[in-house]
Amino acid sequence: MIRSKAAEAIDRAKAEGRSALIGYLPAGYPDVQLSIEAGIALARNGADIIEIGIPYSDPVMDGPVIQAATTEALANGFRVASVFDVVKGITDASDAAVVVMTYWNPVMRMGVDEFSRRLAEAGGAGLVTPDLIPDEADEWIAASDKYSLDRIFLVAPSSTPERLAMTVAASRGFVYAVSVMGVTGARNAVSNVAESLVAATHAAGAERVCVGLGVSRAEHVREIASYADGVIVGSALVSALRDGGVAAVEELTQELSAGFSPAG
Repeated sequence: MIRSKAAEAIDRAKAEGRSALIGYLPAGYPDVQLSIEAGIALARNGADIIEIGIPYSDPVMDGPVIQAATTEALANGFRVASVFDVVKGITDASDAAVVVMTYWNPVMRMGVDEFSRRLAEAGGAGLVTPDLIPDEADEWIAASDKYSLDRIFLVAPSSTPERLAMTVAASRGFVYAVSVMGVTGARNAVSNVAESLVAATHAAGAERVCVGLGVSRAEHVREIASYADGVIVGSALVSALRDGGVAAVEELTQELSAGFSPAG
């Protein structure tokens, strides 16, 4: 049986009577070394899983905050291979599971097997693949099994029961539930469809469902933690890093982790 680092991190949190905190940061923002330091800060201040995004020139799911950060990283010379340095830097210094969020084109360009091998060697747990669907993922499924990596596919409020079942069956680690139809970004309130999507995904057989898009405050975390296995925070952390550096990431992570209550 293939070990899942992401599942283990979520299960450890569950054993403590809470949901997992998953923090997103872009690789190479504002530079490679600081993105490593920010990831370590996440891990040391309450994040159970670190999600590291690969900057991409056409980020169809990312809102303005993450788009601006990844554009800056690319302008500063970020290269896809540097993501392995970021992952290794974080995993060497912490026990957090580190997953990489990437659009599929950079993986295809490097080669699916080559990318997967290098991610595993760097200590990475797996991939979040927002624009790859299970029915087109045969090569990734084979490589992830070969290198014991988690496959984190996405479900959305528009997902049909058939699509939910297919996505759950193909996923390993957790299923990423997109709480809104749209792009990433901090919002004032959590979507009211998130809870029903998590319930439907659980009903389709998912053991672990984590919610992302629009989560930015401790009260959001508290609300989602009442029904989801994990809470994913991205834009708010990127804004903190932009405005206050690593110290601001530490502070916000502590605030967010204080919002946890046991998942129901």
